[in-house]
Amino acid sequence: MTGYPVERIYEEVAFIAYYFHWPQDQIMLMEHRERKKWCEEISNINRKLNEEPENEFDVFDPR
Repeated sequence: MTGYPVERIYEEVAFIAYYFHWPQDQIMLMEHRERKKWCEEISNINRKLNEEPENEFDVFDPR
């Protein structure tokens, strides 16, 4: 069984912390699915603010 890549975790935490100004320890306590969902929601907010058309295949992937 392989774990979730550490670099991906850092990217998700940085993304959420940057946009929502939540503390690192609070974000790190989230389950992966919850962090990923917040990243998707932030991306949706940014798309709407930038008036970019939605693309059903465009899912946040912080690689």
